[in-house]
Amino acid sequence: MRLAVYLPFVFALLATPGARLLSRRCEPRLATWLLTLSGGVLAAASTISLAMLALTGLLRVPELAALGQWSLGLATRKDPVELSVAATAGLVLALTAAAAVRMLWKRCRSLARAIVEASCLAATDDLVIVDDPVPDAFALPGLPGRVVVSTGMLAALDTGERDILLAHERAHLTEHHYAFVAIAQLCAAANPLLRPLARAVAYTVERWADEQAAAATGDRGRVARTVGKAALATHRSGTRPRATATALNVRGERGGVPGSAGPVPRRVAALLGPPIRRRAVPALVTTAVLAAAAWSTADAVQDLHVLLGFVGI
Repeated sequence: MRLAVYLPFVFALLATPGARLLSRRCEPRLATWLLTLSGGVLAAASTISLAMLALTGLLRVPELAALGQWSLGLATRKDPVELSVAATAGLVLALTAAAAVRMLWKRCRSLARAIVEASCLAATDDLVIVDDPVPDAFALPGLPGRVVVSTGMLAALDTGERDILLAHERAHLTEHHYAFVAIAQLCAAANPLLRPLARAVAYTVERWADEQAAAATGDRGRVARTVGKAALATHRSGTRPRATATALNVRGERGGVPGSAGPVPRRVAALLGPPIRRRAVPALVTTAVLAAAAWSTADAVQDLHVLLGFVGI
């Protein structure tokens, strides 16, 4: 097997700068799709590469070689992968597969719990108002989904700001943002190098909802003030975020000083500027990287197929 089998891991290292560029310079809807697609392709490519590297180690086990009617001597001579590399790949594959299964199970449980909880909440249209002095607001996926807002949050905002808050949370429901976040987190569990992509998706869905609210109200400046005001209200409450994994709420967006470029300051700054237009360059570059990752994986699979053909002689 040639160096192509290692290229998906090299491409995964681009997750950090790639996530930063896409989340800052790309229109939020497009950025979310590109980041999620990138996570899926790179997670699949790296998992397949780990599986192929681990398989080359299994070829050297006499019992398995005999079972597959492979020549142990030919497998050792034809395959350039060191046994230690194959063993390490097998261990990493087992750990990441277990992490991905665990993440998938947690997300499915959270979604099922959210659906049940949403169906039990009495709502006016899709809005549920909870009598709670702690400022809070989140979108709860379900059949149908609900927007849950506490009386504390309503008291912290005026009428126009409440409309902006509801438009933001409804955008999370109508655009199925919880699905993008869940997929990105699953990909990050399968390949920890993709965690920057998962964090970027959590940010871009908030930006996407901000832009939806701005389009609905026609006042970007007021949306910016509402985002900052809601985040400040939750920060002052000093309470922990809601534990529901499918809830996308403002409490998860803790701002930082300008030098640390926290999510809320970045969201506010983006809203105070002109909307980002869709650009073809980020999409083309991302597509090229993903195509290269897919090609390298396919090439490595072909090499393994040839190797198995040789050792099976």
